[in-house]
Amino acid sequence: MKYKLFIFIVLGFAVLNSCTSPKNEKQKTLAVTIEPQKYFLETIVGDHYKVNCIVPPGSNPESADFTPSQMMNLDKSEAYFKIGYLGIENSLIDKATKNNSSLKVINCSEGITPVKESCEHHDHDGDEHSHGHIGGDPHTWSSITSARIIAENMYKAMVELDKANEADYTANYDKLVAEFNQTDSIIKSYLDKAPSKAFIIYHPALSYFAKEYGLTQYSIEYEGKNPSPSQLKALIDTAKTEGIRVVFIQQEFDTKNAETIAEAIGGKAVPLNLLSFEWSKEMIKIAKALAVDNE
Repeated sequence: MKYKLFIFIVLGFAVLNSCTSPKNEKQKTLAVTIEPQKYFLETIVGDHYKVNCIVPPGSNPESADFTPSQMMNLDKSEAYFKIGYLGIENSLIDKATKNNSSLKVINCSEGITPVKESCEHHDHDGDEHSHGHIGGDPHTWSSITSARIIAENMYKAMVELDKANEADYTANYDKLVAEFNQTDSIIKSYLDKAPSKAFIIYHPALSYFAKEYGLTQYSIEYEGKNPSPSQLKALIDTAKTEGIRVVFIQQEFDTKNAETIAEAIGGKAVPLNLLSFEWSKEMIKIAKALAVDNE
């Protein structure tokens, strides 16, 4: 009887020890810049790695400040998956590699043809102007084609980093590609019903989306600044002429002018979060907004 009790106690300690083992405490980690990347990478790696996002929700990745704890998440990672065209990523990499010389850096946008911010502006004389980041629009994740490339780059990097779990990564990657295909079909079905193939947005973050689906993107900001009254009036006149009914509002940017335009054209202001973890939901939301008449 005493022997059985002894065995029971030993087994109990073994179970407790397995639950608090250093292996679980020191889970392998990866880092990404933005939440959509986190969604893609978490889908691919499953439980094999923890994925940390450097830019917190609600922050603008083009001007975010990073806390010591966020930098620590990057320093201790086995690999950093940068989105590719955000200037702030270069400084992040410089700082991180000083503390972690073995940090592997993967450019998720490698293989994506850069798109200049394809938007239209109209000043008081009616002239059109282009506006864009140096090196192209950094919002590469805002189209299905680009998302496929980003995910493929992640998948290949994970197979190279952790060959032992290639089968799991392949199965998860295939599921993600299937989700992309389904999202693409839903987007196309909505856009087929859209009364207008144009929309207005404060910051021209949908260049890849617009190019992929043959849409025209009008930007409210003018050369990175709020528009003048004459520029705002010209945009409203253009919207009325072209039958534009949708103005997208981004939480990281000014919303007042967007709401003013929406009211002036009898349209609707639609909140949009391109930095959302729920990537597919946001992509579909864009198309649905263009297809559905104002309520």
